[in-house]
Amino acid sequence: MNRFKSLDIFRGFTVAAMILVNNPGNYHHVYPQLEHSAWHGCTFTDLIFPFFLFAVGNSMAFSLKKMEEIPSAVFLKKISKRFLLLFLIGFLLNIFPFVEWNSQHQLEWLSMEKYRYFGVLQRIALCYFCSALLIYYLKDKGAVITSIFLLLFYWLICYIANPNDPYSLEGWFGTALDIKLFGASHLYHGEGKAFDPEDIWSAPAAISQTVFGYITGKYIIQRLAGKKELIRLFAWGLALMVAGYLWSFAFPINKKIWTSSYCLFTTGIALAFLSLLIYLIDFLKIKGPLYSVFDDFGKNTLFIYCLSGIVPSLCALILIPNTKQNLWDFSYQAIFGNWTNQTLGSVLFALLFVFLNWLVALFLRKKNIYIKI
Repeated sequence: MNRFKSLDIFRGFTVAAMILVNNPGNYHHVYPQLEHSAWHGCTFTDLIFPFFLFAVGNSMAFSLKKMEEIPSAVFLKKISKRFLLLFLIGFLLNIFPFVEWNSQHQLEWLSMEKYRYFGVLQRIALCYFCSALLIYYLKDKGAVITSIFLLLFYWLICYIANPNDPYSLEGWFGTALDIKLFGASHLYHGEGKAFDPEDIWSAPAAISQTVFGYITGKYIIQRLAGKKELIRLFAWGLALMVAGYLWSFAFPINKKIWTSSYCLFTTGIALAFLSLLIYLIDFLKIKGPLYSVFDDFGKNTLFIYCLSGIVPSLCALILIPNTKQNLWDFSYQAIFGNWTNQTLGSVLFALLFVFLNWLVALFLRKKNIYIKI
């Protein structure tokens, strides 16, 4: 089985990009491409999470190969354990550091009413678990057919649930179910109201995206031998981009409800981008200045992602004496606060944070420490 280095670089790039867009110095000064689309549409930021799931699928092409011959009970135990660990870590990240400042500037325990159940790692956990089940029991062809069915089924459910306004923030069917089942206080409120972009109802297309990542990874490591196969892979990427774009006229491209058109469109971009990386890294053997950086990020993906979430949360907890700022805001203001171009300063602060996370990744790699679950 061939090991294409481009798969690791793709994963590392995705982690670095996720840290970049999640941690601007000032959320009021962000370049449009480093923010999610307000609703319909697709920015650079909207590509990162689907790239992450696509990379999870790529990795499964290696891990599931080792599980094909094990008994069903052992297989279920392995993937269930990984699912539960990922979900639990994601949940703990949501509520970390477990305390908050109240209106009297006193620390108090975070109320259980504010615990958010869903999140990025929780969705990854669900997509990994469901994709692994499809691949193990239905094999490759069955998993792909089921994935296509899920894309069509999700479209149908969205429309049937609310034919008059199926794809708006107010009209999407999943929010009402989330509120009824989990309670509004346990959902994400970044849209100004209770709505969770990582809930279970918008997961079908995300699960399909993970399966497509697996199929791509398996194709690359088993069949990609030369430029002919690479051109075919790139052509599939273009075809999926076009298919997703055309579908968007009926089912808009939307990250927040993870529409089926969004799945196809972003999978196509991931395929095209990965094809380019394969050509540059594995065929031409080009190693630019960022090669080692992305390689280091790709080696301890989960740990670095968690670290990038924990550090800002801790900084937000530390109030600087004689100011009204926490350590995160104070650091930004001290370094870039006087810049005329606040948007540039904001992204440079985010890049500085990416660099600091890379230093940790570099240290772990040099010490041959690889943290996995």
